[in-house]
Amino acid sequence: MHRRRSWKNQAWRSPLEGHLATMIRNGLYSVVSKILDGIEGNSVGVSVVQDGTMRGGGSIYYHVGSYTCSNGKWKGELTVREHEPAMVTELFARKVVTMGFSGTYDDDGAEFEATALVGKRSARLKMILRLLIPDQEDGEAR
Repeated sequence: MHRRRSWKNQAWRSPLEGHLATMIRNGLYSVVSKILDGIEGNSVGVSVVQDGTMRGGGSIYYHVGSYTCSNGKWKGELTVREHEPAMVTELFARKVVTMGFSGTYDDDGAEFEATALVGKRSARLKMILRLLIPDQEDGEAR
């Protein structure tokens, strides 16, 4: 029986129900992030994950980062910046925020939690990445 999932439920479903990957797959990922601990804030966007780097963003913020990975676990550093001034007061508005992260991944996606120092305040985030388009491997049809 196939159940239809709404976008909201799918976005927060763990991608780690797939098969374990040796290395995180290069490709284009959808990204959903949520600030935890009762602080309001979330973001959706995309990220290109490739050979130890991440680059992407959404309508207000963009991110760049680097990571290492092995056997289903990854860790790295991510910097988030505003490219379009927010019309509302948001935690990350008008700030450059850098955070370390650690999490898990499989063939279908990845997730991590991070703690960011934002001004004089810290914020925990959860990010879920779902693989949309994998880079093509050598020998695959284009």
